[in-house]
Amino acid sequence: QVQLVESGGGLVQAGASLRLSCAASGSTFSRLTMGWFRQAPGKEREFVATITYIDGDKYYGDSVKGRFTISRDNANMSLTLQMNNLKPEDTAIYYCAASKLNSGRPTTPYHYWGQGTQVTVSS
Repeated sequence: QVQLVESGGGLVQAGASLRLSCAASGSTFSRLTMGWFRQAPGKEREFVATITYIDGDKYYGDSVKGRFTISRDNANMSLTLQMNNLKPEDTAIYYCAASKLNSGRPTTPYHYWGQGTQVTVSS
């Protein structure tokens, strides 16, 4: 019903920047809350950021607040995560996700997920 494709991951040094993108299809993007999550090997999936579809309210995890910025382009049905001042602890697979609920709370159910894109930050 909803297809999500991430891109933009890579290998960078600490302090560098990356911009991740997520292209959505198969549904009305303007009526989806979008989010970014990440997961490192052996660790639980972690909330990164979300943006709602009604007011565009943004929410960030404490570990990325002030460094990452989430945005959306409803006309092009795309989601972006601008990551600045990357740290080795940011290394993970980053997943784009979509919810039909108009809530940016980290606990909001996300039913649709992309395949993930690898971000590796070296020291």
